[in-house]
Amino acid sequence: MATNKRVFTLRLEDEIFDKIGLLATQEHRSLTNYIEYVLLKHITEIENESGEIKPIKEEE
Repeated sequence: MATNKRVFTLRLEDEIFDKIGLLATQEHRSLTNYIEYVLLKHITEIENESGEIKPIKEEE
């Protein structure tokens, strides 16, 4: 199954990783799904306050 999601490395301190893991478990989500959920929620909050964030696309 194809996806348009990018893969990247994220380095976290053990304590932060463990806390996010606990929060993800409480929400019945995988760690990566929870991180994506939290980021999308934050982006939505920022856009509601300040307007749409429009990424600059690089020319090919």
